[in-house]
Amino acid sequence: MSQIVLFDEGGHRNILLPEQDAGAGVASNQHIVIDGQSALLLDPGGTKVYRDVFTAAAKAKQTAKLEIVFLSHQDPDIVAALNGWLMTTEARAVVSKLWHRFIPHFGSDKLVYSRVDPLPDEGTVLKLGGCELLVLPAHFLHSVGNFHLYDPRSKILYTGDLGASLGEDYREVSDLAAHIPLMEGFHRRYMSSNAALRAWLKMVRPLDIEIVAPQHGALMRGRPMIDAFFDWLEGLECGIDYMPDVFRVPA
Repeated sequence: MSQIVLFDEGGHRNILLPEQDAGAGVASNQHIVIDGQSALLLDPGGTKVYRDVFTAAAKAKQTAKLEIVFLSHQDPDIVAALNGWLMTTEARAVVSKLWHRFIPHFGSDKLVYSRVDPLPDEGTVLKLGGCELLVLPAHFLHSVGNFHLYDPRSKILYTGDLGASLGEDYREVSDLAAHIPLMEGFHRRYMSSNAALRAWLKMVRPLDIEIVAPQHGALMRGRPMIDAFFDWLEGLECGIDYMPDVFRVPA
């Protein structure tokens, strides 16, 4: 598995482990944030990619200790391999309080479940080494208990399924207009409503963001690209706004 360094300065590193082949499953990106000797892994993936991600993460973090596993929401492509990470490391996992009691259904051993911490709806600050990472509410985008992670040091916003794309053969978006068709179908169906998008945008627009890094597909770099992406989201009809007529008794 390859790795792509997104930021490396003063002992702080952000590393992308690009999309892995999950067989018939949806491929996903994994990310590692390292500050000094402390490491955080975002959305570690399912059981089919566990071995490859574990090996790549060990190589990427080098001597740093994995301290936090961040779970943006409850989907199996994020959580299914969690038991392996908790059984083989001393890390703690964090997930929305809404999904905390559901995690054991993925096979989390009772010996490690005490290391899964529930996140409050309003988010929190995670301390990693000498830096603070912001856990931002992203509820209903698409999960009812959903969070994104912002790293002020690298200026990277990790957005989970928001910004996800399918079918591209590049790692970084260079033409947003050409890229939108690869995001549009997914966002119209999976994001709950434009109201949720606008509430999220009001929160994140003031942040100093250089990279938007979703869990699936290509990342977006540079404020002009990011602002154009935000503008597209602000006008997007999605979720219940997009398909109210589906609620009818089948003929």
